[in-house]
Amino acid sequence: MISETEAEETARELLMASRRTDEPELAIDWTDIEVKEGVMIAPYNSARFLETRDVGDQLLDCWPILVDLSTGHARFGRLEERDFWR
Repeated sequence: MISETEAEETARELLMASRRTDEPELAIDWTDIEVKEGVMIAPYNSARFLETRDVGDQLLDCWPILVDLSTGHARFGRLEERDFWR
């Protein structure tokens, strides 16, 4: 079992490791984190969008990061799981 603080760090590490050099800076939306059925749901988008909330800065298809609090395993959500993380 990991704490929510550890899960936040795990989500951040996964996001940073997945970022390509040609992508804008990405950041987790810490104001919209939730825990559901033992899974932390961590939405993210461009850091610029999270600062401005201007739709022109928003990236599309940013499925949230899901961190299982019982195992610490982190992965990106999938479209077919949308009902769970939406």
